[in-house]
Amino acid sequence: MRRCLELCHVFALVLCMSAREDFDWAKTERTSFYYGTFPTGFTWGAGSSAYQTEGAWNVDGKGMSIWDAFSHKKGKIFQNETGDSSCDGYYKCKDDINLMKDMKLNHYRFSISWPRILPSGIKGEYVNEKGIKYYNDLINMLLENKITPIVTLYHWDLPQALQDKYGGWQNVSMVKYFNDFANLCFERFGSRVKYWITFNNPWSIAVEGYETGEHAPGLKMKGMGAYRAAHHIIKAHAKVWHTYDKGWRSKQKGLVGISLTADWGEPVDASNQKDIEAAERYIQFYLGWFATPIFRGDYPQVMKEYIGRKSGQQGLGASRLPVFSAQEKSDIRGTCDFLGLGHFTTRYVTQKNYPSSIGDSYFADRDLAELVDPKWPDPGSEWLYSVPWGFRRMLNFVKSQYGNPMIYVTENGVSEKTLCTDLCDDWRMQYFKDYINEMLKAVRDGVNVKGYTAWSLLDNFEWDVGYSERFGLYYVDFRNKNKPRYPKASVQYYKRIISSNGFPSQREVESWKRKAIETCSSSNQLLAAARRKSQGGQEHSGLQKTWPVHDEV
Repeated sequence: MRRCLELCHVFALVLCMSAREDFDWAKTERTSFYYGTFPTGFTWGAGSSAYQTEGAWNVDGKGMSIWDAFSHKKGKIFQNETGDSSCDGYYKCKDDINLMKDMKLNHYRFSISWPRILPSGIKGEYVNEKGIKYYNDLINMLLENKITPIVTLYHWDLPQALQDKYGGWQNVSMVKYFNDFANLCFERFGSRVKYWITFNNPWSIAVEGYETGEHAPGLKMKGMGAYRAAHHIIKAHAKVWHTYDKGWRSKQKGLVGISLTADWGEPVDASNQKDIEAAERYIQFYLGWFATPIFRGDYPQVMKEYIGRKSGQQGLGASRLPVFSAQEKSDIRGTCDFLGLGHFTTRYVTQKNYPSSIGDSYFADRDLAELVDPKWPDPGSEWLYSVPWGFRRMLNFVKSQYGNPMIYVTENGVSEKTLCTDLCDDWRMQYFKDYINEMLKAVRDGVNVKGYTAWSLLDNFEWDVGYSERFGLYYVDFRNKNKPRYPKASVQYYKRIISSNGFPSQREVESWKRKAIETCSSSNQLLAAARRKSQGGQEHSGLQKTWPVHDEV
């Protein structure tokens, strides 16, 4: 991965500012399964985040994060669960790296907890050396096992002190504090980390943190809060990119990107211009909200028009969407060495007018309705339907809109409900097979995808739904104080995709699922035995004591 870093940086700058092409909405080919392999050097990995996996929430000098505070408030998280201990990843680095090594992962994506190394959030106040040591050890162990670290600087766990004192991402001062934190990370870890991601899924940070209040810090500032938070996040991303570019790039020779998560939006009627415009608006309000400033220097024109018009109709003197100055536009444009892309599912989209009289709302600003096909498989999360062809469409949209940037898929995967304890997860194997194959087709289309990260390595704390949904390749027994990991069948299946660098032949691929199911039966037996042994032990808070069979998923 490291050989091409310097050249990649030059190409990335050129591509970031390349001319936009029109996306062909009429081209909806959904082709049969393609047998073939990815280019040499394609990199395979799995992901996690600090709050979701580390646990150790108040250990070794770590400060409180907004997710610590939020999850400790009754009624905020399903069954009042918390990430206080989660997977106990803080104590199980060696074990988890052995799992990665066994899967032959090329890279591992994880995040650094800001309050673990800066408890107050402010660099000038106190640096927690125990937190620094934890991440140093993790990075070193990964490299010793020939696994490349891809490090996210912000995966939603803002220091609570900054939320209390300044209002978090509502305040522009976060730009400076985040830059100071990032600079410290570059200083302490940058000699060994060559892939940095500034923010993970800023859409969720802004909308679910400051519009709907479903996520920390739980504020419901409808029609205003999300746009203001996003504005400051975009500025913070650009500031950190320039800090690395000016202060560290020549010495460390790394890359800095951002990870944007977006669903694909397909017109209900691809021959209806209003539906096409609604689908594009859906994507521009989702992906384009962040990608267009980073690639082109300003918000999508459709966002400026719609939010500006609705703000005027509501009697406001200015648009609820903040404005970048000419200098800010210049500073933000081109701050991408690579684009991280998270993608899980698709929606059909059609035009729907929301009158301004219903009040301010990010969702109403878009004037559209989202629909799903009842035939789409939905094995776990209520929002996550398996629609593989949408992934190829999304990747080609990024290619056409943003000059075919270098892409690393940073999150892709599927969940199941926690009551399902069958480790033979055939639905996840099918999801990975279908989605990765659509990514392969996109590579054949000329999309510049360089790597893929399965979400997630382990079952973990899934934000407002707690432990009720599981995305992991490895099952974590949260009821057992030791948090043992058990491989699901998808571990073996994904391992074969990695070793083959794709899908070499129909005969070989068809054998993978059969072999994976055979191996998972022994894991099922081990888990069942462990359950029987610990029946009298302490139960994990909130989880049922009975474990239904697979057909109750």
